[in-house]
Amino acid sequence: MAAESVPKALAEEVRRWGAMKRNGVSLRYMMEFGARPTPTNLLLSAQFLHKELSARIARRAIELESLPLGLSGKPAVLKVRDWYLDSFRDLRSFPKIKDPSDELSFTQLIKMIKLRHNNVVPAMALGVQQLKRDMNRKLVPKELEEIHQFLDRFYMSRIGIRMLIGQHVALHDPDPEPGCVGQINTKLSPMQVARTASEDARSICFREYGSAPEVDIYGDPNFTFPYVPSHLHLMLFELVKNSLRAVQERFMDSDKDAPPVRIIVADGIEDVTIKISDEGGGIPRSGLAKIFTYVYSTAKNPLDEDYCGVLNGVTMAGYGYGLPISRLYARYFGGDLQIISMEGYGTDAYLHLSRLGDSQEPLP
Repeated sequence: MAAESVPKALAEEVRRWGAMKRNGVSLRYMMEFGARPTPTNLLLSAQFLHKELSARIARRAIELESLPLGLSGKPAVLKVRDWYLDSFRDLRSFPKIKDPSDELSFTQLIKMIKLRHNNVVPAMALGVQQLKRDMNRKLVPKELEEIHQFLDRFYMSRIGIRMLIGQHVALHDPDPEPGCVGQINTKLSPMQVARTASEDARSICFREYGSAPEVDIYGDPNFTFPYVPSHLHLMLFELVKNSLRAVQERFMDSDKDAPPVRIIVADGIEDVTIKISDEGGGIPRSGLAKIFTYVYSTAKNPLDEDYCGVLNGVTMAGYGYGLPISRLYARYFGGDLQIISMEGYGTDAYLHLSRLGDSQEPLP
């Protein structure tokens, strides 16, 4: 770690914890463990998180120090590194968790840590923009790939940290929704989430263009499966929003009515697959490889330089990170996201979600 800015003792402690083994958990394990949120189980969960979060956050703090092309030295990235170091310091200075009173204090601490890290994604996006602006040449493919792989690991780890904290905090809810275990809805209707996400995406389209294509949803309205509603909403919202924008822009000046975006929900034995189909003109083959990268943003309004944007919380839509981050959310519980395009016609997005719940979270 960069010695000039981080105290030696802290740097050594971070290195020690960053080298420790981390433990992935599965959706099924979270459901089974969380089904009985007794004081004993909450204590066990807090003791596990005290160590696990320390190791995961230390690993990321170390990686933030050694990024390619001087990305580590960009002001926005230094800010993110400080958030990680502050959280690591808070965790390590918290005493051993021995009883329910300690567990409650610890729960308040991790709630605060989750809040501190709210703006990590826009801050890192800003760091990448600062890097691109300061370089007097274009990035070569190998450099782009290195930054892309780092951001994939970094954001995947962030999804895991936020899931673990959110799950522990949610187990304290004295009056959970029926069928909910922490953040997991054991009887989640993908049709219902698709409806809500579509309405949210259409309202953004209305705001931007003054009108929005219809969204037709097909599938069994009674079908449910266990999943995290906030994750599914985020992915569907992003995919539907992209489709609406493509259709709206293609048919804006046309005499023809804009065709609807179609969502089809299929419940297979291994996967629940949700297909989002549009007739928005598709993506050229040469551009398909770029849609999952972080460095080639097609966003119209890149983040501005001052931190007020970062600190006030900028939505994902503004800087073109929606697709790569949605794919990470899908992969987090063993699913995936694929985009198939027909240039001159439209695009199909296939969102695969594992039904089995046995997949361990990836530990980048």
